[in-house]
Amino acid sequence: MLTTRLSAALFAAPLLLMPAAAVASAWTVDPDTSRLGFEVAQGENLVAGQFTDWTAAIEFDPDAPEAAEISAEIQTATTTTGIGQLDGMLPGDQWFAAGQFPAAEFTSTDVRLVDGNTYVADGTVRIRGISQPVTLTFTLEIDGDTAQAKGTATLDRTVFGVGEGVGLDQVAAAVTVTFDLTANR
Repeated sequence: MLTTRLSAALFAAPLLLMPAAAVASAWTVDPDTSRLGFEVAQGENLVAGQFTDWTAAIEFDPDAPEAAEISAEIQTATTTTGIGQLDGMLPGDQWFAAGQFPAAEFTSTDVRLVDGNTYVADGTVRIRGISQPVTLTFTLEIDGDTAQAKGTATLDRTVFGVGEGVGLDQVAAAVTVTFDLTANR
């Protein structure tokens, strides 16, 4: 009996000494202090816009970024640039086709630390029913239970059929998605 207890104790001891696995924290994005936007060249000018209705789900531990799960859903009809004519066109069939495809989505597949506080999140973006790989590069500052992430990703609008029929001399193919998020755990 003593031998059985001693054997069990010796078997369990190394398990108790092993470091605990990192547990990702759930972060809630504060929509009032966060921004999701885009920039694209239109002729000689740069047009900047934002999405006013979107949500994000973030599970992240800076000590184990590879376990992160990041997703976002963007309501494409809420695109705004402050340019009335453009704002009226963007939800339409030639651009986001918001009636048929009301949401664009991002889902991470791999997150890794690059250096210091700079991370890369590989994932998939789905726009107008078309999925493509994308890489987000972002910096992350955590102060207690508040985090701020700022970053970019570049998409080719033509791959998704966004702006069908609009020449590259009028609107560039490359669209830079920008984000500045504040989240709390």
